[in-house]
This record gives sequence, C-alpha cells and structure tokens, in this order.
Amino acid sequence: MSRVAYVNGQYQPHGQAVIHVEDRGFQFADGVYEVWSIFDGRMADFDGHMTRLHRSLNELRIDIPMTRESLTRVLKETIRRNRVSNGIVYLQVTRGTARRDHPFPAEGTPPSVVVTARSISAFKSEATAKNGVAVVTVPDIRWGRCDIKTVGLLPNVLAKQAARERGAYEAWMVDEMGLVTEGSSTNAWIVDEHGKLRTRDAQANILKGITRTALMALIAEEGVELDERPFSVDEARRAKEAFFTAAGAFVMPAVSIDGVKIGNGKPGPITTRLRTLYLDQARRDAI
Repeated sequence: MSRVAYVNGQYQPHGQAVIHVEDRGFQFADGVYEVWSIFDGRMADFDGHMTRLHRSLNELRIDIPMTRESLTRVLKETIRRNRVSNGIVYLQVTRGTARRDHPFPAEGTPPSVVVTARSISAFKSEATAKNGVAVVTVPDIRWGRCDIKTVGLLPNVLAKQAARERGAYEAWMVDEMGLVTEGSSTNAWIVDEHGKLRTRDAQANILKGITRTALMALIAEEGVELDERPFSVDEARRAKEAFFTAAGAFVMPAVSIDGVKIGNGKPGPITTRLRTLYLDQARRDAI
C-alpha cells in the first residue's frame, strides 16, 4: 500500500510530498514536532501531546497553524489514509517558507505543517520489551532549551548513532556532573539499589515526556514512591532495574548500561508492571 503524507493543506503520495527549499525547518531547524502512538487506529495520550505542542510553538513564537479541531481531523485522516492500526503519527510545524535570513520572516508568513503516519509491529515491540535492551552513555552536548520539542535534533542523532555503533538500543546523555539527563529520544528511569523509583525532575532542562507524565500519574495511583531526583551513571549501574519511556518505546526495560548488567540482567518486576499499566491505560484512553 502506498503511504500518504499531509503537507500544507494537501494529502500527497509519500514519495512526492515536499516542502520548499527555503522552508525554515530545513534551513534553520526552526520548528517543532510531536509524535503520537497509535493503538487500534487511535492516538494515545492525545491531550498531553497537543498541550505540549502548543507550549513549544508559544516558546518559539511560531503561530499555531490551525485550530485544535482542524488539526485533530488532519491527524486522524492521515492515520486513516495510511491504514495504520498500530504505529505512530508524526507532526512537524515550522515557521514557514521565506527568503533565507536569520531574523523571523514577515508577520503573517504561514507555518508549514507536515503529517505522516506509519505502522509499527506490536509483536516486535513486545518481544523487545520481554528481553530488555542495552543502553550506553554519551556526553550531553545539546542546547539550553531541551524542554522545547524542536526539530533541532543533531546531538540526539549523534547519540543514537553512537548507541547503534556500540550495539545498544538507546544512549543516555550525561551532564558535566556525571548525572544522567535523559535519552536521545526517551526519558530515563531507575529503581535504585535501595528499591526507590527515580527519574530526573522536569525542571532540570529535560523534555517533559508525555509518556513520562502519564506514567507518573499511574505510579501515584499505585502508591509507589517516586523520587524526582537525578542519578549518576554509577547509580544506574548499581540499580536493581532501569527503563526508559517514550511514545514509541512506551516503558522499555534497560538490562545493561555501558556493558554492565543491571540487576540480574533481565526486565525487573516493577518495570514490567509499569509497562502493563501504561499500555492498558493508553489503549483504553486513545481517541
């Protein structure tokens, strides 16, 4: 089946979908994005992603391209046209097309909007989570506003490639104090050696992940103690369990870090339980 993309008001064959060469997303990475997981053709954590999209646009002073209702219709129609039952839908909004110049273009320049959707094997994801994955660490070289979900992802790309070249699934970024900030495309968590669930607080210049936020609500409902506090690489290596969260990975167990086995080297009971809780809720509340 041919894939379909939405670009600036038109649904086009994926292979023919293009933006202008002077679109500011291409020229300056001047744009933001969001990704929704799709379960049975419906989007998970919809409100959280939509709220963060508006925040990112406001922080960068990019005009909101259309009403929430219109954008929702576009997202759903892109999912429908691509016949995605389980997978992701990706939205990118840039400051639009204008003559290449660093200052913002003239007021009224319309933002560019791109939406794509693709299927992901639910079976493959579950098989990966059952065994757990490897994580490696890399220096965090990103800019100072990691709380905004921009398309400026070159440091993340380099980190993810480093993970691949070292035979790992994900890279955890480490700041100048030796503390884990977050993954190249995920939020990092551990169950520390004392059995306490920990993740870095969202005020510490990390992306406030929507899956992270949804999981925290479930953790509170379960009565599990959560400590929003940074942890070092050494603490991660000594942890009983480790995992990361993201729209595409959900709650993914990490069973080694830099080649050092975490716990017994298998997905732990807390991680496994939290993954089940999150997936159950995400499927139930998807729209």
